[in-house]
Amino acid sequence: MDTSSFADRDGFIWLNGKLVPWRDANIHVLTHGLHYASSVFEGERVYDGEIFKLQEHTDRLIESARILGFKIEQSADEINEACYQTVRANNIVDGYVRPIAWRGSEMMGVSAQSSRINLAVAAWVWPSYFSPEARMKGIRLKISPWRRPAPDTIPTQSKAAGLYMICTLSKHQAESEGYDDALMLDYRGQVAEATGANIFFVSNGVLHTPTPDCFLDGITRRTVIDLAKARGIEVVQRAIMPEEMAGFQECFLTGTAAEVTPVSSIGDYKFTPGEVCAALIKDYENCVRRKKAA
Repeated sequence: MDTSSFADRDGFIWLNGKLVPWRDANIHVLTHGLHYASSVFEGERVYDGEIFKLQEHTDRLIESARILGFKIEQSADEINEACYQTVRANNIVDGYVRPIAWRGSEMMGVSAQSSRINLAVAAWVWPSYFSPEARMKGIRLKISPWRRPAPDTIPTQSKAAGLYMICTLSKHQAESEGYDDALMLDYRGQVAEATGANIFFVSNGVLHTPTPDCFLDGITRRTVIDLAKARGIEVVQRAIMPEEMAGFQECFLTGTAAEVTPVSSIGDYKFTPGEVCAALIKDYENCVRRKKAA
């Protein structure tokens, strides 16, 4: 993985209709998306040169923009093509794609009805979100003091940049204390998700996962639910209270970046990555690589 600054790399970024040199893909400091978080984005994985579930990601990007009150100029087909143009231009075989749309710098203030809607796509080589060592033994999560907000206080069903501020705060605090990530409860005190991934628990062979009514129903989450059902594993989506974690045997996260990542502990609650985690990691890998699952 390239460890240089993301602003100082070789390659190309697709910006408002054309590929530009990576270092030239700049915006003005008074961009509305920077000051007022009027920005939506996606995170996509490239496996063997193919972007996994690209259409679903593009559809969600367009819907997120609609929820935030703006319309992306490009059609879904044009966004898809921009993603593949960027992947090809940067010779990405296995990596990550980041489409992002935002209000520009034409107006400065809370209201920015006439600001241009910009669209960019970047792609880079990116391995697993967590180190192989951490993933094999299960990662450690801290319970964050920050909570996912209620859906009547912020557009929780969009993948909007502003929703991730408390995720950054939570993850920074967790990492500073030696954890890998943080578990976030919701406004009711129920288990919600990690800072950038959905969460699943296993109890006696049954999968339990929080109902996504105030956070994203992740594309990877839905994929893993389908894979579990294909194996005959029962999946229960419901409200989960923190104290219930004492009764679960396994736990794992799902997300485009996290893929399927086992969890060994959440605060004082302990889990042992086992057969269900191992099976779904294998099935997910087969799915994204287009292999036949065993």
